[in-house]
Amino acid sequence: MDTRITLTLDDAKKIAAAAEAEARHNDWPVVIAIVDDGGHLLHLSRLDHAQFGSIEVAIQKARAAIAFRRPTKVWEEHVAEGRVRYLGLPGTLPIEGGLPITVNGQFIGAVGVSGVRSNQDAQIAQAGLDALLKSS
Repeated sequence: MDTRITLTLDDAKKIAAAAEAEARHNDWPVVIAIVDDGGHLLHLSRLDHAQFGSIEVAIQKARAAIAFRRPTKVWEEHVAEGRVRYLGLPGTLPIEGGLPITVNGQFIGAVGVSGVRSNQDAQIAQAGLDALLKSS
């Protein structure tokens, strides 16, 4: 029988706090979504002045990152290279800013950020992941 690591609400709050700190440091109004390994929303933060359209985008970035167990940047790169067939895959969102969360080789969830340029969204998401990994 496998031993399974799970993402807790406290873990999600640590990720969100660090991601929010990175966003605030750069004055970036974003939405930060954190999902569990099944793609279910655990935590959502919408910073002041973040556009409401970024709410669903952040959630979908996180869901795509955990569903396919890779950063959403991969899909963005494929589409930029002209491989548009990836647009037809269910649940993909070809915009950087979604990162899977792995601990001891296990995929336990994902974080998605939306609101600024996609590489900046990814920077914010990575700050959240870095904080979780430092506390583990």
